[in-house]
Amino acid sequence: MPECIGVKFDNGPKIHYMEAPPSPPSVGTRCIVNTRRGLELARVRTEPRDIAKAQGHYVRDAQDDDLRRYGELQQRADDLKWLLRARARQAGADVKIVAVEFTVDEELMVVSYSSENHPPLRLLAQELIQHTKARIEFANVGPRDQARMLGTLGSCGDASCSSTWLQSFSAVSIRMARDQQLPLNPEKISGPCGRLMCCLQYEHDMYRELLKGMPKKGGRACHDASGTCGRIVKLNPLKGTVDLRTEEGAVEEYAASEVTRVRS
Repeated sequence: MPECIGVKFDNGPKIHYMEAPPSPPSVGTRCIVNTRRGLELARVRTEPRDIAKAQGHYVRDAQDDDLRRYGELQQRADDLKWLLRARARQAGADVKIVAVEFTVDEELMVVSYSSENHPPLRLLAQELIQHTKARIEFANVGPRDQARMLGTLGSCGDASCSSTWLQSFSAVSIRMARDQQLPLNPEKISGPCGRLMCCLQYEHDMYRELLKGMPKKGGRACHDASGTCGRIVKLNPLKGTVDLRTEEGAVEEYAASEVTRVRS
């Protein structure tokens, strides 16, 4: 099991583990690593640790020439991104150019795009070969990866989890929103990527535990002490209460443990 250091690239928060040198660099060091793409610039984020499978290996600490070259390539990549967007519009192609990235040695260019159809990649590639000798690779990315790469704001007002710290995307279902008694309004429970918010999963296990033993929403029930009967219109798992709508139309809140469900 190789000893690895965790590094982060500029296109997202995910930590990638590289085989460490005999004298590992300190956390925060800018370094050059060799990945499946080639030579890339990264920043060390963890101390050495044993990892089952490395995703590349450390090459050297980044030098001033590396940083200058990286900055120049970033500017070129940004210019080419806007050029591709213009060419795609001219061709009437249904494609969104998300990002363009170079490896530090300019051996590879990765074009991240989003499209539900078959975009004219050959046409775009022909445009690019006039501006670089790098090998061109196209990658179709999903909505959450777009948010990770572009950086977005969440509904909480802070930077989105996918662009700041989230390491992987887990399945999020509408059931999670329903269990948390959230309004099933797509605008309220969707993130900037247009998919269900990742944060719905964070407290879901706690809500499931709190909902155990509570009567189901929509059923008829009676309050044991007062004898008030009605239909359960809302569950409040954090408070341990239910809202009961009586036949007169009033809504009363009672402790869930004091309510008994009755057959309609």
